[in-house]
This record gives sequence, structure tokens and C-alpha cells, in this order.
Amino acid sequence: MGNPQRKKLEKTLKPHWVWAIAFGSAVGWGAFVLPTDWMDGKGPLAVVIGLILGAILMTIIGVSYGFLIKHFPVSGGEFAYAYIGFGRTNAFIAGWFLTLGYICIVALNASALALLGKFLFPSIVKVGYLYTVAGWDVYLGEVLISTIAIIIFAILNIRGASFSGRTQFIFTMVLLGGITLLGISVFLNDSATVSNIQPAFAPGKPAIASIIAVLAIAPWAYVGFDNIPQAAEEFNFPPEKAFRLIVYALIAAGAAYSAMILITASIQPWQELIQQVKDTNSSWGTGYAIEGLLGRAGVFVIATALTMGIFTGLNGFFLSSSRLMFAMGRARILPEMFHRIHPRFKTPYVGIIFTALITLIAPWFGREALGWVVSMSSVGVTIAYFYCCATAFKKFSTPGKKTLSFLGILSALGFFILLMAWPLNSSLTAPSYIALGIWVLLGVIFYISKQKDYNKIPTKELNYLILEKEEV
Repeated sequence: MGNPQRKKLEKTLKPHWVWAIAFGSAVGWGAFVLPTDWMDGKGPLAVVIGLILGAILMTIIGVSYGFLIKHFPVSGGEFAYAYIGFGRTNAFIAGWFLTLGYICIVALNASALALLGKFLFPSIVKVGYLYTVAGWDVYLGEVLISTIAIIIFAILNIRGASFSGRTQFIFTMVLLGGITLLGISVFLNDSATVSNIQPAFAPGKPAIASIIAVLAIAPWAYVGFDNIPQAAEEFNFPPEKAFRLIVYALIAAGAAYSAMILITASIQPWQELIQQVKDTNSSWGTGYAIEGLLGRAGVFVIATALTMGIFTGLNGFFLSSSRLMFAMGRARILPEMFHRIHPRFKTPYVGIIFTALITLIAPWFGREALGWVVSMSSVGVTIAYFYCCATAFKKFSTPGKKTLSFLGILSALGFFILLMAWPLNSSLTAPSYIALGIWVLLGVIFYISKQKDYNKIPTKELNYLILEKEEV
């Protein structure tokens, strides 16, 4: 067919860069900011077990990703996979929810940088009080920090995938070095003991309920490994290596999360720690714990690791969101401008700029309000996992691989139920349900407005635009 309208991205990403994109995006800031939040009402061991089980389920889902990346190494990831398995309408659904999820995570990473600033330099960041949203005081100082971070990483991503991949790998190595140094420092300190982790589970609450509550956040905790299929078109190596990179990224992410939970819980009796964090109204419980044990030197180490986690999240999700929008623009479900490639740097710069413009709005709403949107975006990620596994199930020819993809389908459905079933402790909050409803409504309106033109595209042409082949 040779349709000249189908632009392609350059193959510049090396395997260790792609691994760093997946791992760094999955771990991000959460491993350093959320340990005390997760342990509260659950217990350290419940969190570790829940996260490890989540990594195992993500690995099962990753089997389907590895298969589809191998056979369809194109930008768009789950958008393309949903099209392969279930047609153009379902492709839009997967792409619509993923776009929201990726953009929200960029915004949340930027706000995490402001949170770090509030803890380290409160007199500088807490300047120019503006207003309070959902109990969160919004200051001009934190808005400026988030804004500058978003603009810098937009520019970095426009400058090229190879530049982004190289810097991502450097950030990731520093992050891992920070976790290792913290672990060694805490282990060698006499005040930190294993006995502080007791009780392993929150008293008066079934252990299984606590584990399930943590397991429910696995789609959010590990979102980032699916940045690998978004970058598949830019691999400079055989796409069949993708599955190994996914597995390595998930193992490393699970280990990093678990290490930070155990490091934090061993510093002092974890229930006392959480109560102190609440009593002092500390904006960063993990940082508070590290400072109490290791002083400002320890804060410097964890702050450096956290900064790298934020940078890897910003970098990785700028890359994935822009590639997803590039693929949807190439398929003509989004405006054609998203299909443009920068004449010098050969990157999908319109999607990068669009992501930056949307996320520049987020810091003005406060972190709590943003959290509502991010929580419901986990639903979108889970929907994307489902489409990937269901498509692989249809395409797999061997019973063993079909079984794994079916288990992936069940895992995705399980995550969806945990997030959406109102009576469960793991379900979304009321504001998140409202935000989800608004996003669904916007998607319906947008799709209806584009449906006529979208459906006019001949199947062979759409196959070519999305998959670079006329027959699926």
C-alpha cells in the first residue's frame, strides 16, 4: 500500500534504556513517599505481600504484552492491541482511558517534586498562599516548582528518544544506589531492628483484607512497565526481547517497593511512627522517619533517590503519553496534528506539548484533588491490561500460552472489581467515581463527534495506519 501519510519514529532505544523506562516509571516517587501511607491500617508485611503478589500478577499479564510486542512492534501499545482483537471502537476506549492515566501520572510526579520541596525547604516553597483545595493549602512556590519540572521534561523529550533513554538510565542507577545506601545505613544502625516491624499485620483487621487492599493498587503501583509497548516502534533491538525486559523491570520494581517498606518499618515501631507522622502533620512520613534515624545526611540520600524517582516518572510517562497520542493521531481518531514529527529531533512533539499544557493546569488544583483523578485512572490502566490479555488469548495458538493470557484476563477483571466495587475497602472514593464518570462522558461525546469520519476509513487502510500491515 505504501501510504505516505503513515509517519514512523526512529529506532534509537537500547535495551537497558527501555528497561530503565519501565522500571523507573513503575517505581517513580511512590516507593519513597507512600510507605507510611500504605502501612497505616494494614501493617508492613501486608503491604510487602500485596505488592509482591501484584508483581506476580503483572508478570502474568506481561506474557501477553511480550507476545503482542513481538508480533506488532508499533507505537500505541494497548490502543493497537485492542484494535487487533476487538476493532476500532474498543481501540478508542483503550486509548482514551490510557491517555488520561498517563497524563495524570505526569501531573502527580510533578506535584511530588513540590511535596519534596515543602519538606526540605518549607520557608521557600510555602510562599504565596493562594487557597485551599480539599484540605490542601496551595502555594505559588509549589506551583512554580511543578511548572518548571513539567516544562524541562517536555523539552528533554522533544529533543529525542535517545536523549530521554540515556538520561532515564542514569536517573535509574542513582535511584537504585540511593535505596541500596539507605538499606545499608539502616541495617548498620543499632536503633533499627526487625522487632520494629511487629506486628506484621494491623491488629484487629483480617490479614487477607489488608493484603487485598494493597493488591488493588498494583495496576497503579506498577503502571510503567507498559511503557515498553508504547516505545516498541523505537527499539533498536529485536522486539522479542521485550518480555524479558518487562519481567526484569517488574522484579526490580517489586524489590524496590518492598525494600523501602521494610527500611521504613524497621526504623522504629511502625505504629508509633505513623502516629508521630499524624501528630506532627508531616507532609512526608518516610522522610520524617529517615531524618529521625540518620539525620540530614539520610534525608539527603532519600531526597536524591526520590528526586530521581520523580524524574524517571516524568520522563517515562511523557514518552508513553506522546507515543500513544501519536498512534491515535496516525489512526485519525485524534486530530492529525498529533501525527506530526519534529523536523530536527524526529519526536512526536505535538503529543509532548499537549501533555505539558494539560499537566500545567494540575498544580493549581492541589495534590489531594489531583489524587482523585489519578485514583480513577487506575481503572483505565486495568481496562488496557484486559484488552491486551484478551487479544493475546485470541491470537495464542498453544494451550499453555492461552492459559497464561486467560489468567491475565482474570487478573485484570479482579483488579477492576477491587477498584469499582463500592463496599470494598479497596474501591475508589466518591470523588474518584465522579471524576471517572466525567471522563467517560467526555469520551462518549468525543467519540460520537469523530465516529463518522473514523468509520469511513477502509479496514485495510486503518490496518496499515495502526499496524503497518494491511491484514491482521
